[in-house]
Amino acid sequence: MTIRELLELIEGEVITENIDLDQKVKMGCGSDLMSDVLAFTHEGTVLMSGLTNPQVVRTAEIADIKAIVFVRGKYPPQKTIDLAKEKNIPLLASKYTMFETCGRIYASGLPSCGVFDLTTRQWEDKFK
Repeated sequence: MTIRELLELIEGEVITENIDLDQKVKMGCGSDLMSDVLAFTHEGTVLMSGLTNPQVVRTAEIADIKAIVFVRGKYPPQKTIDLAKEKNIPLLASKYTMFETCGRIYASGLPSCGVFDLTTRQWEDKFK
Protein backbone atom coordinates (compact mmCIF):
# COMPACT_ATOMS: atom_id res chain seq x y z
CA MET A 1 0.00 0.00 0.00
CA THR A 2 1.26 3.50 -0.75
CA ILE A 3 1.10 6.48 1.59
CA ARG A 4 -1.31 8.07 -0.88
CA GLU A 5 -3.69 5.10 -0.59
CA LEU A 6 -3.33 5.16 3.19
CA LEU A 7 -4.24 8.86 3.29
CA GLU A 8 -7.42 8.17 1.32
CA LEU A 9 -8.45 5.35 3.67
CA ILE A 10 -8.08 7.44 6.81
CA GLU A 11 -9.19 10.70 5.19
CA GLY A 12 -5.88 12.02 6.45
CA GLU A 13 -3.79 15.13 6.04
CA VAL A 14 -0.11 15.48 5.22
CA ILE A 15 1.83 17.40 7.87
CA THR A 16 5.37 17.30 6.47
CA GLU A 17 6.03 18.84 3.08
CA ASN A 18 7.72 17.29 0.07
CA ILE A 19 7.11 13.64 0.90
CA ASP A 20 6.87 10.78 -1.57
CA LEU A 21 3.19 9.82 -1.46
CA ASP A 22 3.93 6.81 -3.66
CA GLN A 23 6.31 5.34 -1.07
CA LYS A 24 5.13 1.87 -0.03
CA VAL A 25 4.37 0.66 3.47
CA LYS A 26 4.37 -3.07 4.24
CA MET A 27 2.44 -3.27 7.52
CA GLY A 28 0.86 -1.19 10.26
CA CYS A 29 1.20 -0.78 14.00
CA GLY A 30 -0.81 1.30 16.46
CA SER A 31 0.87 2.16 19.76
CA ASP A 32 1.53 4.92 22.24
CA LEU A 33 4.23 2.82 23.91
CA MET A 34 7.50 3.43 22.11
CA SER A 35 9.04 0.38 23.82
CA ASP A 36 6.42 -1.76 22.03
CA VAL A 37 7.20 -0.03 18.75
CA LEU A 38 10.86 -0.93 19.15
CA ALA A 39 10.05 -4.49 20.18
CA PHE A 40 7.38 -5.42 17.64
CA THR A 41 7.63 -3.39 14.45
CA HIS A 42 9.48 -4.31 11.31
CA GLU A 43 11.05 -2.37 8.46
CA GLY A 44 8.45 -0.67 6.29
CA THR A 45 5.82 -0.15 8.99
CA VAL A 46 3.44 2.79 9.24
CA LEU A 47 2.94 3.80 12.88
CA MET A 48 -0.32 5.17 14.28
CA SER A 49 0.15 7.02 17.55
CA GLY A 50 -1.37 9.65 19.76
CA LEU A 51 2.07 10.77 20.94
CA THR A 52 3.24 13.95 19.26
CA ASN A 53 6.58 14.60 20.94
CA PRO A 54 9.95 14.32 19.16
CA GLN A 55 10.57 10.95 20.83
CA VAL A 56 8.09 9.31 18.45
CA VAL A 57 10.22 10.44 15.50
CA ARG A 58 13.42 9.25 17.17
CA THR A 59 11.81 5.87 17.79
CA ALA A 60 10.58 5.73 14.19
CA GLU A 61 14.09 6.38 12.93
CA ILE A 62 15.54 3.53 15.00
CA ALA A 63 12.76 1.12 14.00
CA ASP A 64 12.87 2.08 10.30
CA ILE A 65 9.23 3.25 10.37
CA LYS A 66 8.16 4.58 6.94
CA ALA A 67 5.56 7.09 8.18
CA ILE A 68 3.80 8.24 11.34
CA VAL A 69 0.06 8.93 11.54
CA PHE A 70 -1.07 11.03 14.48
CA VAL A 71 -4.56 9.91 15.51
CA ARG A 72 -7.46 11.56 17.36
CA GLY A 73 -7.00 14.81 15.45
CA LYS A 74 -3.69 15.52 17.16
CA TYR A 75 -1.11 17.77 15.55
CA PRO A 76 2.57 17.66 16.57
CA PRO A 77 4.57 20.64 17.81
CA GLN A 78 6.99 22.32 15.42
CA LYS A 79 9.94 20.64 17.13
CA THR A 80 8.55 17.22 16.12
CA ILE A 81 7.83 18.38 12.57
CA ASP A 82 11.34 19.78 12.19
CA LEU A 83 12.93 16.54 13.41
CA ALA A 84 10.75 14.47 11.05
CA LYS A 85 11.83 16.64 8.11
CA GLU A 86 15.47 16.22 9.12
CA LYS A 87 15.06 12.42 9.36
CA ASN A 88 12.89 12.26 6.21
CA ILE A 89 9.98 10.58 8.00
CA PRO A 90 6.54 11.58 6.68
CA LEU A 91 4.05 12.82 9.26
CA LEU A 92 0.34 12.43 8.63
CA ALA A 93 -2.78 13.18 10.67
CA SER A 94 -6.11 11.41 11.10
CA LYS A 95 -9.23 12.76 12.76
CA TYR A 96 -10.23 9.24 13.75
CA THR A 97 -9.41 7.38 16.96
CA MET A 98 -6.53 4.94 17.04
CA PHE A 99 -9.01 2.06 16.88
CA GLU A 100 -10.80 3.36 13.81
CA THR A 101 -7.66 4.50 12.00
CA CYS A 102 -6.03 1.10 12.48
CA GLY A 103 -9.27 -0.68 11.60
CA ARG A 104 -9.66 1.18 8.32
CA ILE A 105 -6.11 0.34 7.32
CA TYR A 106 -6.28 -3.29 8.43
CA ALA A 107 -9.64 -3.83 6.71
CA SER A 108 -8.09 -2.67 3.44
CA GLY A 109 -5.60 -5.55 3.58
CA LEU A 110 -2.49 -4.03 5.16
CA PRO A 111 -1.23 -6.59 7.69
CA SER A 112 -0.28 -5.87 11.28
CA CYS A 113 3.23 -6.24 12.62
CA GLY A 114 2.58 -9.79 13.78
CA VAL A 115 2.40 -8.98 17.49
CA PHE A 116 -0.67 -11.22 17.84
CA ASP A 117 1.19 -14.25 16.49
CA LEU A 118 4.22 -13.53 18.66
CA THR A 119 2.08 -13.02 21.78
CA THR A 120 0.06 -16.17 21.07
CA ARG A 121 3.23 -18.25 20.71
CA GLN A 122 4.64 -16.84 23.97
CA TRP A 123 1.33 -17.51 25.74
CA GLU A 124 1.16 -21.09 24.46
CA ASP A 125 4.79 -21.77 25.37
CA LYS A 126 4.25 -20.48 28.89
CA PHE A 127 1.01 -22.32 29.60
CA LYS A 128 1.43 -25.64 27.76
